[in-house]
This record gives sequence, C-alpha cells and structure tokens, in this order.
Amino acid sequence: MPHESVSSAAEPAVAFGARLATSPAFKELFRDGMSLVEETAGYLDGPGRSESKSLERGAALAYATESMRLTTRLMQLASWLLLQRAVNEGELTQEQAAQEKSKVRLSSVGAPTPQATIDELPEALAGLIGKAMRLQERIIHMDRLLFGAERAEAPVAANAISGQMDLLAAAFNARR
Repeated sequence: MPHESVSSAAEPAVAFGARLATSPAFKELFRDGMSLVEETAGYLDGPGRSESKSLERGAALAYATESMRLTTRLMQLASWLLLQRAVNEGELTQEQAAQEKSKVRLSSVGAPTPQATIDELPEALAGLIGKAMRLQERIIHMDRLLFGAERAEAPVAANAISGQMDLLAAAFNARR
C-alpha cells in the first residue's frame, strides 16, 4: 500500500500570526495597554501634579524626566497596539501596518530607570513605570511571535534626548 502524506500541498498552512493577533491574549494585551494609558494620564493630570510640587529639586527633575519617558513609552506601545488592532479589524493590510510599524520604536526609550531614581519618585509614579516596563516586555514578545525574531526590533541604544536628560539629572543630583 502506498504511503500517504499527512498533509497535502493543497492544504494551507495555519497562519499563526493571524491567529495570535486575534486571540484572547492580544485582546487582553490591548485592554491592559489602553487601561494603563488612561491610568497614567489620570495620575499625571491629577494626583501626580500635586505630588510633583512637593518634591525636592533633584527628585522633581527625576519626576519630570521619568514622567516624560513614561508617556513616550506608552505612546509607542499604544501605537503598536492600535496598528495591530487596525489589521485585525481589516482597516489596514499587514503590509500597510508593517510600513507604519517601522515608525514605532518599542525599545527606544533608553535604558531602564536606575533603582536609586525610582526610589526618589512618588510610589504611584514608580508603580506606573513598572507596569509600563512589563507591558513593553509583553508587546515585544508578541511582536516577535507575530513578525518573527528576524523582523522584531533589536534593542536600540539610549537616544540622545534620554542621554541628555540623564546628564541633567546627574548634574542636579550633584548639587544637592
């Protein structure tokens, strides 16, 4: 009896990326990301504003720097999530999303914030930074699953603005 192949050439391969992108895991990631954006905006526009006014000069500079880094990180992550959702809903093709995705920098915010700086920040801001870092890790992981390791964004050295902000923070801390 001739040996039959388990899979014929006519059967389409399972599109893992498409399935993952429309999975409950993506929907949860999207929900978590958008909730974190809202939570952060609420904090920075409300309690964070008053908390920052009571900080000493070095801590106030750290607050300003880290809140800017946090909002930049969240804008990039939200952009990635919205692009993927647009593909899922048929508003963009995968090719269009790939072109737009090239503008999104998942790891361009620079090096992680040193623990000594985190310790100077209000607890709520430090918590939001931690949540954003975990969200970033989850999105980078999903990006690699969707687009493959060869297309996933490689880590980028700290950008010039981040480096300058770190120098300013160091200068103000030295004057304390």
